[in-house]
Amino acid sequence: MSAAPIVATTAHKDSSQVRQKEMIARHFDRLAAAPDTGTRCAYTFVPGNLTELLLSFDVLPVLPEINALQSAMRGKTAEYIAAAEKLGHSEDVCTYVKSDIGMMKSGNIGPTGQRLPSPDLLLLSYTGCFTFMKWFELLREEYHCPVAMLHVPYQADGRITDSMRTYVVDQLKNVVIPKLEEVTGRQYDEDRLRAHLARSAQAEDDLVWVLQSAKNVPSPIDAYFGAVYYVGPIFSAFRGTADAVDYYRELREEIAGRIRQGKGPVTPDGEVERERFRIVVEGPPNWTSFRQFWKMFADEGAVAVASTYSKVGGVYDLGFRHDPDHPLETLAEYCLGCYTNLSLPTRIDLLTRYLSEYRADGFLINSVKSCNSFSAGQLHILREVEARSGRPGGFIESDLVDPRYFSAANIKNRLESYFQMLDQKRAGASS
Repeated sequence: MSAAPIVATTAHKDSSQVRQKEMIARHFDRLAAAPDTGTRCAYTFVPGNLTELLLSFDVLPVLPEINALQSAMRGKTAEYIAAAEKLGHSEDVCTYVKSDIGMMKSGNIGPTGQRLPSPDLLLLSYTGCFTFMKWFELLREEYHCPVAMLHVPYQADGRITDSMRTYVVDQLKNVVIPKLEEVTGRQYDEDRLRAHLARSAQAEDDLVWVLQSAKNVPSPIDAYFGAVYYVGPIFSAFRGTADAVDYYRELREEIAGRIRQGKGPVTPDGEVERERFRIVVEGPPNWTSFRQFWKMFADEGAVAVASTYSKVGGVYDLGFRHDPDHPLETLAEYCLGCYTNLSLPTRIDLLTRYLSEYRADGFLINSVKSCNSFSAGQLHILREVEARSGRPGGFIESDLVDPRYFSAANIKNRLESYFQMLDQKRAGASS
């Protein structure tokens, strides 16, 4: 039997979500004003981004994936994807790409309704997603601006070697930094970079504390849907800033208060009052029906206590922190350690570890149609994690930002069947 459905007409937000929304809005305001203020902008990606280095040059980051997912949550991506497909882009192409191309061809109006600036630099950090390279080829054809590519070796053996680190550092010194100096007319200031990195490490400590708070029973957070809000500032434009330090300090205090009160997570439709299932989730969420998707879990009393998507911009809970004493080396290690740059055996080990450490009842895979970086190998992951952990896995399918591939009825049926199976398994174990 399901938990009592949570019903609300307006989205409920805790104070950290309100603050995060205001931070993102201010960032888009700065981007909209960039042509008038003379501020330089670099288009770059979330996994392996070099936000601290950009900020040390006073360059604002523009993240195409963030634009796409924000547009999807506002119901705008269907028209953008249709526009891109009319231009000849295949249905099988990553829908982030098609949303971005469609938005660009429709006036480059960002998700907040403000025009985004053209890039002064395209900065590609290649971290496990081949699509990024093709995406930037398309943007280069459109904008004819300077391009810097940082090639990041794949962690095929599950570890970062000295030669891999040196390879990335050499590119930072000889390719990326000279290009930033050329675009901005400024010299590289390592002391300024160190200051940003120190702030990053401080915020990362608090983020890890928040994510690991889900080890409590009940969990005070949802580490999949709720974590989308938590990781937003640190994975995008704010890592290395005082705003990020303040946000994560406030978030930590907020979650500590929920633990003291024995409260569960806050959802857009209210609090989860009874935690019935503890779930680990693999794969990105669907953004076009995000609230509806989350409610399917919350109505069942299912709380995500860990997820891999919340590590797409850095697996901090394995111990990594940005190190201001070794600025370029730590940037290299960050790029090398993002989730999409990890091998399948490493991902399997991570999921198995989460199931044990977070005392989860099972795990779910959301296989995203157009995202090969996540979806390739997920059936193998499912079998291996089940075998190693002894916990049952479930499998659902959707897409990132294409509403055509979100079947609410199909997903709801699969989730209800999966949770019913978990309930029966629990009942059998206690009899």
